[in-house]
Amino acid sequence: MLTFATTQRIYLARAVVDMRKSFDSLTSLVRNQLGKDPFTGDAFVFVGKGRDRLKILVWDVSGFWVCAKRLEKGAFALPKPALAKDATSSLPLSVAEVHLLLEGIDVHAATYKRHYHRPDAGTTTTQP
Repeated sequence: MLTFATTQRIYLARAVVDMRKSFDSLTSLVRNQLGKDPFTGDAFVFVGKGRDRLKILVWDVSGFWVCAKRLEKGAFALPKPALAKDATSSLPLSVAEVHLLLEGIDVHAATYKRHYHRPDAGTTTTQP
């Protein structure tokens, strides 16, 4: 199972990518087409033409990781504005959206419930 830090940014490349690409080619795409720095530790998700393959490129302290997944049947359920002919854009994703994507769950069909958020310690609330 993949885990991402809550502070880690994740970007989905909106252009279809040739899945034969690996470390150097994907790093070049991040720099030249997405205009981002691949050495920041951010995760970059790339999807193949048939939407049945994806790769994730991540820099850690000593080098790059490339994680790949191929579906035996079906296609990844990408967020609605995900794929575009514009090769220079990316779509930010949350950690939850990446996990839904990897599991084949349509992000737009998912229902989000309200969560408890602890009030900041520095703020005071008055009770009536």
